Amino acid sequence: MEYIYAAMILHSAEKDINEENVKSIIEAAGIDADDARIKALIAALEDVDIDEAMETTAMAAAAPAAAAPAAAEAAVEEEEEEEEEEEASEEEAAAGLGALFG
Repeated sequence: MEYIYAAMILHSAEKDINEENVKSIIEAAGIDADDARIKALIAALEDVDIDEAMETTAMAAAAPAAAAPAAAEAAVEEEEEEEEEEEASEEEAAAGLGALFG
């Protein structure tokens, strides 16, 4: 992940995303740079429009974030229903015991 972040930092700083620059950022962060991973990253990013990829990712992340409150609300409602069912079961069990000993 740190290699991707290094490429994003370079892109944001409008610097060339090349092996030397990525290695400098990785080493500045105190991480031992893996030359093979850096070469693979540079090769993978060769035909990628980073601006477009970041916009697409930001829009894709926004959709689940908008759906999260609705999902949380549904989970709370479901939990309340389960609690009500448990209470009803406990009351029925207590009534049954009362008939046994009553």
